[in-house]
Amino acid sequence: MTPPPRRSTIALTILSLLHYQPLHPYGVQRLIKQWGKDQVVNVSQRAGLYRTIDRLLADGLIAVRETERDQQYPERTVYEVTDAGRATTREWLLDMLATPKQEFPEFPAALSFILMLTPEESLDVLARRAKILEQNLAGIDATIAVETKHNLPRVTMLETDFQRTITVAQLDWTRGVVDDLRSGRLTWTWEGLSAFAADADTGTGTEADDEAADG
Repeated sequence: MTPPPRRSTIALTILSLLHYQPLHPYGVQRLIKQWGKDQVVNVSQRAGLYRTIDRLLADGLIAVRETERDQQYPERTVYEVTDAGRATTREWLLDMLATPKQEFPEFPAALSFILMLTPEESLDVLARRAKILEQNLAGIDATIAVETKHNLPRVTMLETDFQRTITVAQLDWTRGVVDDLRSGRLTWTWEGLSAFAADADTGTGTEADDEAADG
């Protein structure tokens, strides 16, 4: 039994761009940057783009349209989306938009171990993060201003609007934690956490809680 094509954001992006016109890999890369899709899709490694194109070709979701030959450039293979690719793009879009996916970004994972730092160290790194988020928000607002100036349809700006909402929420949360660390409302010591963990391992804390609950 043939496994279904492997879904990814870069694969969706390539298939979607090929809906507009046949393209060679450089054309795909250029459109991704021109349309700002590199803000929501990781295309920092060109090799990853080429690997995804090879995989889409092997899965029958795209096909070779022609090979361009020009004296100024090496041969360029132009790809087009197939009927199977169109159907798969629609299937992926419907599922990606409708179904929240459990993702595992770095920041929440690092937060789960922030207790390994001191409160002072945590204050410093989160204050630095807040400044970067402020810069990111300013960049997003600049992009929105340009898009609004050109009267782009709102549907073409939804990912930017979503990014702004997420960035504002993360900035507000980070500022709140920084304020709590700075005021001392949030603090800890390694010794205190170690003692808590030891009580939890021996069940001491649980028994005390049970006794209190039983009155």
